[in-house]
Amino acid sequence: MAGKFEIYKDKAGEFRFRLKAGNGQNILGSEGYAKKPSCMNGVESVKKNSQNPDRFECHQTPSGKWTFRLKATNGQVIGTSQTYSSESGCRNGMKSVATSSAGATIDDQTA
Repeated sequence: MAGKFEIYKDKAGEFRFRLKAGNGQNILGSEGYAKKPSCMNGVESVKKNSQNPDRFECHQTPSGKWTFRLKATNGQVIGTSQTYSSESGCRNGMKSVATSSAGATIDDQTA
């Protein structure tokens, strides 16, 4: 099921995006961008790079939870996940990003 990218401004005035799955759950968040076009480029990068499983890194935190990062071909982190209680949950989250981002719509909340 396709998801939705929400473009918004954070409290510091930076542009960010979050990817929501079809069920409305946040599954990926971005860094802050100074300019909106850079944020939009980040969205396109997620759509492209999430289709390659090798672009994801799943790791365990010191507290025993699991998170993942999605990286671009240049190694830069494009987005980070929420925390998961298990590695299998983390891996399912990565699959959800790939599935949800492919046909995702964009909800620009800064317009």
